[in-house]
Amino acid sequence: MYHYKILNNRLIMTKAEIVAGISEETGLEKSEALRAVEAFMHSIKKSLAEGQNVYLRGFGSFVVKERAQKTGRNISKNTTIIIPAHNIPSFKPAKVFVDEVKNNVSVG
Repeated sequence: MYHYKILNNRLIMTKAEIVAGISEETGLEKSEALRAVEAFMHSIKKSLAEGQNVYLRGFGSFVVKERAQKTGRNISKNTTIIIPAHNIPSFKPAKVFVDEVKNNVSVG
């Protein structure tokens, strides 16, 4: 059973709670579940850092998005700055994931 905390009137889950839930559901020791979760996150981060997108059917896609160069403002110095083009990680949930969240979670 997963356990949740409340922050700003919203239920939240931490990595430790995910590990505990996986351990309970699978019968793995918490240390093994933690290693699996850490390895999963490392794999995703490494793939994205190398410019490779990650697709998990039924869950979603971790993708690298390209941001174009743009002009910004440093309001404390009242100057214009150039923000260079850069890549950022992004997550796009699968349609079945979105539908499940829509149908099972009430927004507070």
